[in-house]
Amino acid sequence: MADSEPAGEMGELMETADPSFSEVMTCVFGIQAHETRTYLTLLDHPGSTVEELATELDRDRSNVNRSLTTLMEKGLVDRERRLLDPGGYVYQYTAKPLPEAKSMLHAALDDWAEIVHGVIDEFGDD
Repeated sequence: MADSEPAGEMGELMETADPSFSEVMTCVFGIQAHETRTYLTLLDHPGSTVEELATELDRDRSNVNRSLTTLMEKGLVDRERRLLDPGGYVYQYTAKPLPEAKSMLHAALDDWAEIVHGVIDEFGDD
């Protein structure tokens, strides 16, 4: 790749004429496409358990659990423990509301743009 070409996922996104929201989310948050899909599914199914999501997404529970862990680390998903009548508990997951996720995307892009502008401004100052 030439020095003038953007690197990695951000480069791919910049070269896409009309990126989808999913593509933007995946790139900006540095998550996998299946994690973005999990977030978007949770928007439509708030309070879902891992088992319910696994069924909805047609994925293995362990994979869904890993996706949820990543999404929680990124601040995109909340987890709440619900006690069961016969005893025990189950975790229910809810996606952050879309306006909040959009705000997070804008903030992440603004932070990135500020870094890039700094790199540009400092280039050749040695």
